[in-house]
Amino acid sequence: MLQMKLCGDLVLREKCAPVDDITPEILKNMDEMVQMMRDQNGVGLAAPQVGVTKRFLVMMEPDSGKVFKMINPRITSRSPDTVVMEEGCLSVLGADDLPVYANVSRPAVVSVEWTGVDGKKYAAEMSGIMARIVQHETDHLDGILFVDLLPAAKREMVMRKVRRRK
Repeated sequence: MLQMKLCGDLVLREKCAPVDDITPEILKNMDEMVQMMRDQNGVGLAAPQVGVTKRFLVMMEPDSGKVFKMINPRITSRSPDTVVMEEGCLSVLGADDLPVYANVSRPAVVSVEWTGVDGKKYAAEMSGIMARIVQHETDHLDGILFVDLLPAAKREMVMRKVRRRK
């Protein structure tokens, strides 16, 4: 059974290794991650958030509920236009055990390539909330948390809320 890793756990700061073989264990982990994401009302979850340092993630389109299971996802292009949106993270919780939120600026549109659970290659251009989710989750694969993208004063405000939890 996988367990959610929380802000402060060093696994969240590791750069994940590529997946060379799609093993039954990885597929099982991804299925379990989808369930965890849904149980916690999330829209994405990356492998290091459950203690696995491999490059895979799951994410869900909020309106349709369509789930994407991405192995070795790679953002190949980012639009110069940026959008500020509120972000939270299932690994960055406040004293109430709920995600802490902050406004983050990210590219509005991204192109992403990945391998599916079927071993086939996929590519998509994503905008709106889907661009936001895939950027947030691929950042996790490189040891980056959304709080790292905040200006220092805002980051300190968010981290103060996180420290209150401990």
